[in-house]
Amino acid sequence: MTQKITEPLIFERSKAGRRGYQLPALDVPEQENVLPASLTRGEIADEVEVSEVDVIRHFTRLSKLNVSIDAGLYPLGSCTMKHNPRINEEIARTWGFAHSHPMQPEHQVQGNLELLWTLEQTLKEIFGMPRVSLQPVAGAHGELTGILMVHKALAKSGNARKYILIPDSAHGTNPASAAFAGYQIKELKSNNRGTVDLSTLEEAVNEDVAALMITVPNTLGVFESEIRKMADVLHAKGAYLYCDGANLNSFVGVARPGDMGIDVIHSNLHKTFSTPHGGGGPGAGPVGVSEKLIPFIPTPTVERNADGTFYLDFNHPDSIGRMRAFHGNFNVLVRALTYMRSMGPTGLRRIAQLAVLNANYIRARLRRVYHLPYDAPSLHEVVFSDKLQAPKDVHTLDIAKRLMDYGFHPPTIYFPLIVSGALMIEPTESEPKEELDAFCDAMIAIARECEERPELVRSAPHTTPVRRLDEARAARQPILRWKRTLD
Repeated sequence: MTQKITEPLIFERSKAGRRGYQLPALDVPEQENVLPASLTRGEIADEVEVSEVDVIRHFTRLSKLNVSIDAGLYPLGSCTMKHNPRINEEIARTWGFAHSHPMQPEHQVQGNLELLWTLEQTLKEIFGMPRVSLQPVAGAHGELTGILMVHKALAKSGNARKYILIPDSAHGTNPASAAFAGYQIKELKSNNRGTVDLSTLEEAVNEDVAALMITVPNTLGVFESEIRKMADVLHAKGAYLYCDGANLNSFVGVARPGDMGIDVIHSNLHKTFSTPHGGGGPGAGPVGVSEKLIPFIPTPTVERNADGTFYLDFNHPDSIGRMRAFHGNFNVLVRALTYMRSMGPTGLRRIAQLAVLNANYIRARLRRVYHLPYDAPSLHEVVFSDKLQAPKDVHTLDIAKRLMDYGFHPPTIYFPLIVSGALMIEPTESEPKEELDAFCDAMIAIARECEERPELVRSAPHTTPVRRLDEARAARQPILRWKRTLD
């Protein structure tokens, strides 16, 4: 059943003479010429004039139109928009965490330092790596941090090398981060399974290659089953293996990156360990490193004294230095540790199991009506294409727009780039079977509409306050401020 909006949203509510407040009369004499005339103005051009009732009802109506993870399934692939437990918010707002200042002396913030130290110990166990830096505040920031460590380690050995190898199934930030660190990029084509071909990698690796940046599982939701062999190939040539751990949600508590031969990995804490990051932030992207990269880790690190107190250690002569003022997005780190301690080892493992189960349930229900370009086993997400709908001149964007009429946020579309007309769906472990079924029912109904009434899908959405936008024009000619509409 489609979701209908019974009350239209009218943005233009300003009416001359309406007021939402009344200032009391001045109880002191008015003074003229306090400011130069050049710094004052009379009437405000295009001033919005609304009553308090207008304001309250306008924003209340807007709030009812918001799409959020609290309202329903948010199937954005590679974004892991999962439920954020409220206990995390309560702990992050604890007075001692929320009101502390990063420039307070160490003896006044021992609780904060202990939390950072404990989080690193927990991530070390999850990653299977000897050290973790908590400074990076996003996945891409973690990528840059990791590649800078690789660069400095190789430079110290006498040859920083020229190239980073990146599969075509990797996250789009990988080549940007590598280029920002000063490297040139060489792309590796995926095989028909959607993974890196070992023989192709062996041909590409030489003494000019610094590292392979690989996303595990990749953007197709497929696990790189030969990753241990890849590590051996790279290490034999003195190169490093970087793992984009944005999709750690799919194997947290089940497998450890360090055991796979990975040298450096970042994890988006705001994805795997709650604080979903819709809207662009805030985030956290801690980086775990192998033994040989420890000397280059960002400073300061949090260390523990023999008496159990904690301190910031700046004594790392080979460090790449600071990557962030102070110590990352602290309250995101608080939420992440709360989530880890709430779930425990068994719960973290259960996260991955349910995330994979949910993705495969959607795959099983939809594979008969949407094209599955790669038949390799799916983990946390599944990627379909519009190949079956294209003969009716219905494409991925049309399907996404029509899904809005059914009350669902669309999945990621047109990514990964190696799939033409891609629909990337990630349900996460948060969703119950009833929600998955409602989503699948909507997608199946849309597939049927593509066959029977393709014009209905091509002209969607039909029930939203604003119909289909000219998205190309919106990107090229954005309107960034409100202007009064003239009659």
